[in-house]
Amino acid sequence: MRIPPFTYALAIAAAAAAQPIYVMPEGVETRWASPENPAGDKGKAAESNAGRKGRPAVPVKAGESLTLAETRGAGTVRRIWITISDRSPEMLRGLRIDMYWDGAAKAAVSAPLGDFFGTGLGRMTAFESAAFASPEGRSFVGYLPMPFRTGMKIVVTNESGKDLESLYYDVDYTIGDRHGRDALYLHAHWRRETPTTLQRDYEILPKLSGRGRYLGANLGVIANRQLYHTSWWGEGEVKVYLDGDSELPTLSGTGTEDYIGTGWGQGRYAHLYQGCHVADRENMRYCFYRYHIPDPVYFLRDVRVTIQQIGWLGEESMGTVYRADQPPLFRAGPGLVRKEMLEGGLFERQDDWSSCAYFYLDKPENSLPALAPVAERTKGLETR
Repeated sequence: MRIPPFTYALAIAAAAAAQPIYVMPEGVETRWASPENPAGDKGKAAESNAGRKGRPAVPVKAGESLTLAETRGAGTVRRIWITISDRSPEMLRGLRIDMYWDGAAKAAVSAPLGDFFGTGLGRMTAFESAAFASPEGRSFVGYLPMPFRTGMKIVVTNESGKDLESLYYDVDYTIGDRHGRDALYLHAHWRRETPTTLQRDYEILPKLSGRGRYLGANLGVIANRQLYHTSWWGEGEVKVYLDGDSELPTLSGTGTEDYIGTGWGQGRYAHLYQGCHVADRENMRYCFYRYHIPDPVYFLRDVRVTIQQIGWLGEESMGTVYRADQPPLFRAGPGLVRKEMLEGGLFERQDDWSSCAYFYLDKPENSLPALAPVAERTKGLETR
């Protein structure tokens, strides 16, 4: 059975329709890379301490890089699990994870560790989705399949400025997989703007050339309480520009909370393909996600994904947001038109947005900017 174009990578994980779980693929073998067997060598695991749990974790000193897994030949990374002894915001954003496919010089995945595994803002929270999970808010689990043809390498670098005492991990992969021409490479891109610019949509994924599938993103928002207090920040619409779109996109949503499957604001929830797993109204900090697994977003030539920064000024917040000593507010719409006193409705905002976008691409490298320096990644995060 031939798997249709662009669906091959995700079909590896959800292959029940094409290949029942009781069928063993010919020539495919299982490997786990962990501190007990970093190279994933056959018959070489658990050698330390006479096989009695001698090396379950490894330290990663400040400035050091640790190769979690590396192999040659064809295969598929199928699951990654990690937990660390220091889960502070500085460490979650200070650890960088890079993934290289087929000997590429540039990483296809390059992101802060916490953000890559589904939660932003240097936060830990218990959640489960189809792509990532943290069962009790103390670990990171990733399920996205990651095919490779001639080799892979996964590296964690400690850019936090402090030593990490213990990193535990499993990288579960198979070798000997037969990947057809349809097989795409997993990529991930992290970025942040603090603050965003009035009427310039935040780019979740800058324009990217190639052929592939936009898989979705997890996003983090630190709303600007100094300017807008606790007024609602999430009226912005997601836009997806496909295959030559310029001024206007082909795909557009109807609002931030609408995009992640809810409505009239966001509380805490975590579903398979969408969720808001951090909803801290007291501090106006939110983390949320949408994964386009049942509703694929394909691109043939290029793709760009953005979201607007638009809020809502209602009666309950006009008295606190719109005071004489406050900077002006501007209506959402063409030009920057100052809102009148005591007039509610949609208005343009400037907040702190960050995101980690995921996509499959027909090549092992992309043209996107390098990961931002650690100081930019950690600025303004709460210390816990």
